[in-house]
Amino acid sequence: MRKLISVGLQTIGLLSPRGAGWLTFRLWRRPMARGRVRTAEQAVHGAARVEIVDDVVTYAWGDGARPVLLVHGWRSRASRYAPFIERLLELGYSPVSYDAPAHGDSDGAVVSILGHQRIIRGLEERHGPFEAVVGHSLGVLFALYAVREGVAAKRLVMISGVADFAYLADTFCAALGLGPKINRELRRFIERGYFEGDRDIWSRFSVSGGKTELLVIHNDEDEIVDPQQAQLLLRNYGPQAHFLPTTGLGHRRILSDPAVITEAVAFLQEEDKSPIPAPDKVRG
Repeated sequence: MRKLISVGLQTIGLLSPRGAGWLTFRLWRRPMARGRVRTAEQAVHGAARVEIVDDVVTYAWGDGARPVLLVHGWRSRASRYAPFIERLLELGYSPVSYDAPAHGDSDGAVVSILGHQRIIRGLEERHGPFEAVVGHSLGVLFALYAVREGVAAKRLVMISGVADFAYLADTFCAALGLGPKINRELRRFIERGYFEGDRDIWSRFSVSGGKTELLVIHNDEDEIVDPQQAQLLLRNYGPQAHFLPTTGLGHRRILSDPAVITEAVAFLQEEDKSPIPAPDKVRG
């Protein structure tokens, strides 16, 4: 199917790059499939206090003390954090999360990074300020932008994350074998479709410096987000960022790996704000 789509878009692009860009944009903004609650996640998922706010399904666990926000990625859902949630509850934290619009149990259409910022701000108003924010994959961009714009958190853990906003368009085009002309048109449709034609979004929404202690976790065999994105995140964020490299886990298993969870939660509990040594590489 991917090959047929690729050939079709390339053919259309020869005649009309703009037309191919529009079709590519239509594909780019669709999750295509909703993540379902897995068997191993059902107990945690079922124990949540559920609220629906503006068609967004939100979840909360614990007694409300020491809230930790969990932000999922593309085609994912809050229940993917089930192993994290269990560990956080054991330590007295109160996890909070949501299914993004058009993801999980939430209705509606896909929203932009600004839409996620509003959702996260609303969760902060109800549950925050947060002890920490944890993001995975595309959720890293959403989480770090919300923090940069004022959402309070004492510590941040970003896993398998995207740092460069343009990466979202570039990798999509690369996967379909689409050239620079269609890529440029896709970017223009993204700018117009979600951001009122603002051409500065590619720098505006990329990760930049912050003052909150940040742990970056990535895997050397990540098949979805290039490990170089972790290096870019570290460089752009600054001296408050620390790195936990892992191996053999890929993009998805890293989120439920016990050693990763142990290291991440230990970082959240660390009170000393002085520079910490780089952790040893975690192996899957």
